[in-house]
Amino acid sequence: MSWLWQPYLDHARERLQARLHNMQPYPIPEGFEERRARTGSKARPVEVVTRSWAVQARGIRQARAACVAAAPVPQVLNFVINPDHHYELPFFGADLVTLPGGHLLALDLQPVLKQDERHTGPVRERLEPVFRRWRRLLPDGGPIPTEAQPYFSDGFLWTRLPLSETTLLEEAVFPAFQEYLELYLDLVTAAAPVQNERARQLLAGQRRYTDYRAEKDPARGMLSRFYGVEWTEAYIHDFLFDLPRSLEVSS
Repeated sequence: MSWLWQPYLDHARERLQARLHNMQPYPIPEGFEERRARTGSKARPVEVVTRSWAVQARGIRQARAACVAAAPVPQVLNFVINPDHHYELPFFGADLVTLPGGHLLALDLQPVLKQDERHTGPVRERLEPVFRRWRRLLPDGGPIPTEAQPYFSDGFLWTRLPLSETTLLEEAVFPAFQEYLELYLDLVTAAAPVQNERARQLLAGQRRYTDYRAEKDPARGMLSRFYGVEWTEAYIHDFLFDLPRSLEVSS
């Protein structure tokens, strides 16, 4: 089955392999690596495949991809890098979604502590020119809910494109994805461990983020229709946003 976002995932995997120290597989719970279902009518059934991929490395607790493919839609890549809370790093988030109404595309280096200038300032200085460059080429996707604003940076690149649009996907969305990811990897490779009190603050911020994302995951309805509520809730909480409740800052 052809999958629109395969080049994006291939690029991300290649760059993580090239740039990260001691990258290793991240454990994926049984039953989540691949799941298949059929949708559509009895006369015209459509197979839907969901695949998962994940790694870990110095500075990164979990980098993971959730990939949904059906012909012709949906086509989804949700790619998130969750930082290790012992490092002063944001999240990396890429949502590339193709539905019958068009493409919904979002890129960001999402803050763990948005109101903390120590955390956001250095990232903002480097992300702002990247954001401006691609914002000029891509239409604004519209406002985001007020409750979501603490979880997105000022460099949140969010756009909607019609299904017929191919030029902007090739000339703006893909290179923007590459540049956002490369900047994030620059931050990871330069990051040094923080002190325990700061690590506790970062862990609390990460928990707020993952709890919010798990509660508001927009894919919940789609995945539930394909695979049922029980599997979907387990997938969201035990893989997509799996920050362990038992995780603590080591002394």
